[in-house]
Amino acid sequence: MTCTLALIQKSYYWPHMQNDIVTYVRTCLVCQQDKVEQQHPAGLLEPLPIAERPWKSVSIDFIVALRKFEAYGSIIVVVDSFSKYATFIPTPANCKVDEAARLFFKHMVKL
Repeated sequence: MTCTLALIQKSYYWPHMQNDIVTYVRTCLVCQQDKVEQQHPAGLLEPLPIAERPWKSVSIDFIVALRKFEAYGSIIVVVDSFSKYATFIPTPANCKVDEAARLFFKHMVKL
């Protein structure tokens, strides 16, 4: 962007020239493809820690925007990292945080 601006400023001038050039470079497909990444490489990926016992580490995800069945329109998915055991908890479509926590404890603490 600064190189393009410097090259054009050598021969031309118009009002708001810098804004026009910045807008052009940001939307130009060729400029974006030739652009050099300015960040250091991310490095090697590190594996997730292995759970030592069941239910020590769990992941929670929501499946939303399902067709309603009775009063339910979403599903909470809870997966134990150690055993890969998944539990599916039906929830209302507009489930709030306190309701999700109550359902989690109701269905998961017994396990």
